[in-house]
Amino acid sequence: MIFQQNEYDRLKRVIVCPPTYMEIRNVINETQKFYEDENIDVNIAMKQHERFVQTLNQFDIEVIELMTDSKLNEQVFTRDIGFVAGDTLFTCEMGRNIRKPEIDVLQQFLEHDDLPYIPVTTRSIEGGDIVVADDKVYVGRSLRTTTKAIEDLQKQLPEKEVIAVQIREDILHLDCCFNLVSDKVGIIYNDAFNEKERNMLHNQYDLIELTDDEQFTLGTNVFSIGNQKVISLPENKLVNEQLRKKGFEVIEIQFSEIIKSGGSFRCCTLPMERGK
Repeated sequence: MIFQQNEYDRLKRVIVCPPTYMEIRNVINETQKFYEDENIDVNIAMKQHERFVQTLNQFDIEVIELMTDSKLNEQVFTRDIGFVAGDTLFTCEMGRNIRKPEIDVLQQFLEHDDLPYIPVTTRSIEGGDIVVADDKVYVGRSLRTTTKAIEDLQKQLPEKEVIAVQIREDILHLDCCFNLVSDKVGIIYNDAFNEKERNMLHNQYDLIELTDDEQFTLGTNVFSIGNQKVISLPENKLVNEQLRKKGFEVIEIQFSEIIKSGGSFRCCTLPMERGK
């Protein structure tokens, strides 16, 4: 079954991809620029990703691992290649040609398992810019997701309100500066937005505000698995403390090697099915 109405109902099934060939080759964001010389220790990244997958398994979540390809060094970020809204899975149209073959891997898996999907063909839209919130879908207007693609997505989802949210040019995706952990609570990096859109989000939700330091360590990029449980980095102490104060169980997992490439737990997951 394919179904997701929001980012926080109980997770049942999710697609991931191990960081087998992870490497900073062509710098695409500020985090990669910072770690370019140091680069990524794949052995550590693999162990951290395995621990993440084991944690998901412990909560009876079915984890599907895509096949890796040595030519594709950013496959670990499965969030970008697709998204589910309602009972429809969309495969994305990537903003960078170098990542287009990742879509082929996903589509081959879906076809092999007879899972229906709709390919987005408008250039371009990436799943990291999509935040599903029941009858609303927030979409980051970024260097990777265009106004035309957002308009076309609204046509594909007539039963939902698709809301375009402009984000600062140096921030890769919406989920690097805004995320929801319940129907009332979210996390935001205020400086990513202009005043109008920042106020719009604050008026809709009770938002935990990030410091610059926890923005750099991707404090918004937590991953909700349902029942008020959220996976987060141990480094992001302020975010985690505020989540706990609001009644969430925070599961801290080390992901220090993977975040060097500019993505954290949410970036490394493509939820296929959520339910109550």
